[in-house]
Amino acid sequence: MDILAKGKFRREAINLKDKAIQSNMDMIIEENNRVAEVAHNSEKILDDLDRQFEKLTQLNGVDITFLLFASALQCARQYLLSNKKCRHSKDSDGSKPFKKAIPKQYHEILLGPVPYDAFRKSDDFSDINTGISGANHRYTVLGHDPLLGWIFGTLNILTDSITKNSLDSYNVIPQATIDSPVLLSDLFYNGYELSVYDYKLLICSVTRHAIHLGSDAFTTQGLPIPIINNVAPDFTSKLMKHGIDIYGVSRAASLSMFINLVVAAIHGLFYEQEKYENRDVYEVKTRKILSYSNLIASTSNVIYVAMSAYGGNAKALDQLDVGGMIVTIYRLVNDYEFIRKVKEEFVFGGFDKLINGQEYNFEEI
Repeated sequence: MDILAKGKFRREAINLKDKAIQSNMDMIIEENNRVAEVAHNSEKILDDLDRQFEKLTQLNGVDITFLLFASALQCARQYLLSNKKCRHSKDSDGSKPFKKAIPKQYHEILLGPVPYDAFRKSDDFSDINTGISGANHRYTVLGHDPLLGWIFGTLNILTDSITKNSLDSYNVIPQATIDSPVLLSDLFYNGYELSVYDYKLLICSVTRHAIHLGSDAFTTQGLPIPIINNVAPDFTSKLMKHGIDIYGVSRAASLSMFINLVVAAIHGLFYEQEKYENRDVYEVKTRKILSYSNLIASTSNVIYVAMSAYGGNAKALDQLDVGGMIVTIYRLVNDYEFIRKVKEEFVFGGFDKLINGQEYNFEEI
């Protein structure tokens, strides 16, 4: 190859490199311009992504059907199973199944009367005003508290005593009779000594308390709501008269959560993978259905109870769905936070994809 041919070949190679460099530079400039354009219109783009998310997660005809179905189930639960439904007439009814399963020598111990049910006073201390009666002992005695009862109720059974919300304590003698006052510190000391002497006494006391608490919970009189009972016993007594106790509230909350679970499971079957970016985006619609249906049910319940009470219905509070309201508040807070996070990921994730664009495909130089 002569010098002229070599020079021509080199020029052609240089021209090809120049073209490749120019093409790559044009690609970079074009991408920079695109990114600059995206940055300049960032507010509009974010608004568009926000609208796109809202449109994608808005409730359609099927979702509205689920919403109405869920709301109807929650409302039916409130009125078919009001606070005073499904209860024993007396606490001994709850013990009957255990009597059949436990040999007599044990059930006489485990199912005998508990000392914190006592309210009669002995003759020697008849002048003492304990403030405990058959009508109020469920919310004035710590043994009946669903939480603190596991400590004080067990201690009372172990030491044959009774302890009030004020921590005043009394000895209890046979025939469930309140006797002399006793220091709470002495009860704990005696309970400790008995437990060390024979740990089975402690186990028996805990078991006896559990059985008695389980029996009381399903009775008409019920068991008080923890914490509220200790702070405002008089208010607790008013609530318990309308079945708003630990059983009524927990049952309503459990049924409400079960309905939510069933509705969420069925609605999840309608998920279309090709339509939604990911499962979380579709779950936003499910969460909206659950939040809205719970809110509709709770709001309608409050309005109904308020109007009934205003109209002179003394039993209106029997229908107050406190457990459902607790679930509604939880759903509103929890679902709002979930929807907010998914929306942020959708909007800002989409914006990041626009900023990043496609990978460079440079020509070889």
